[in-house]
Amino acid sequence: MRNIRLTVSYDGTSYSGFQTQPHGKTVQDHLERAIWMLSGETVKITSSGRTDAGVHARAQVINFTTASQIPAERWCLALNSRLPKDIVALCADEVPLSFHSRRSAKRKTYTYTIRIARMPDVFNRRYQYHHHSPLNVEAMRDALAAIIGQHDFSSFCSIRTVTESRVRTIYDAWIDEEPDLLSGGAEGTGQLKFYFCGNGFLYNMVRILVGTLIQVGEGKRSSDDMAAILRGRNRALAGPTAVAQGLMLWNVEYAD
Repeated sequence: MRNIRLTVSYDGTSYSGFQTQPHGKTVQDHLERAIWMLSGETVKITSSGRTDAGVHARAQVINFTTASQIPAERWCLALNSRLPKDIVALCADEVPLSFHSRRSAKRKTYTYTIRIARMPDVFNRRYQYHHHSPLNVEAMRDALAAIIGQHDFSSFCSIRTVTESRVRTIYDAWIDEEPDLLSGGAEGTGQLKFYFCGNGFLYNMVRILVGTLIQVGEGKRSSDDMAAILRGRNRALAGPTAVAQGLMLWNVEYAD
């Protein structure tokens, strides 16, 4: 048996998340079907993370074992001809049988994109959250600094989280600002991209962090509140869960 690792991108708009579900159209379903069409094998793929409905991936990593002798460099083109246009296999390689796309991951990076402008952008509405009024970016940056390091993130995960340990390490988190060209660079407009790099993330963790940061940017919370919310370990203390379409699995890093 061989262990094949694939890096895939997908637009999550039309899917009920990555992971197979009893009812719903998922990215995993299409990938496993494409592999079956190519190799004749029914495989169960493993992913580096299970993105929710409407969430996108720039570089999701999966792996599966196969008896097929198809060379690794031929998998992507062959699969792409059998996948819908909103799922693309980017690269493939053969890895040791011990490799596990989730357990072997060392770091994951998620991004969340907010467009600040009076009117939404019709062309990018699937990939960003539209906020119609200015946000205090410096206050959000100050609040973001509180989550760096190892913390119990119980306040920033869904009450449906089943993971026993809520402790995660955030290695880095930052905000990039870009001008909004459709608004002609008007004051108070622009695009914000939040980056979160850590050893793992809880269910809805990034979206709740962003929802809380938006409240800081709106002046509804102080930037100092972030540390207090972390210490409280209570979901009720944090802000709302930001909408799904602004979230993207950006990158997954391994020891190799």
